[in-house]
Amino acid sequence: MFSGLGGFLSDGHNWWFLLFAIGAIGGAIYMINFTKVVHMVLSVAFTFISLAGLYVLLEAEFVGFVQILIYAGAISILMIFGIMMTNHRGEEASKKRPVYHVLLTIGSLGLFFILFYAIQNTSFPPGTFEAGEDNTLEIGKLLYSQHVIAFEIMSVLLTVAFIGAIVIAKREED
Repeated sequence: MFSGLGGFLSDGHNWWFLLFAIGAIGGAIYMINFTKVVHMVLSVAFTFISLAGLYVLLEAEFVGFVQILIYAGAISILMIFGIMMTNHRGEEASKKRPVYHVLLTIGSLGLFFILFYAIQNTSFPPGTFEAGEDNTLEIGKLLYSQHVIAFEIMSVLLTVAFIGAIVIAKREED
């Protein structure tokens, strides 16, 4: 069962993968369990940054940097502005639920060991991945040639959503 674990842990990329994966999972779990919205936003930003690290490890640098710029940066700041514009009060949970935490821990560990067992006993076919010379250049060529209409429609949709958010915020203010 643990036969491939020694080989897995001997590579430095796998250590970085474990670090980023644990960071992404931990940030997501903390986001669900926190009660204050600001703490939730910080844990979501940490999750997004960990996911960007995973993308960089997969040699998808463009997606990783866009993940940091768009999700970790812009959306987290937008969420914080939304918190600041509303009258949100962080309400602490009045009572602790120890049974809930015990069941959550048992379920999480059970899922981890099921997935670990399934991955250890699966034989993956050998294959090689040939990345392009410049991923960002290829994405740019595709984005501005074949997918230019979808790109422009998305920009109009985001502009309309931004204007709608401003109108809703102004209406609540009155």
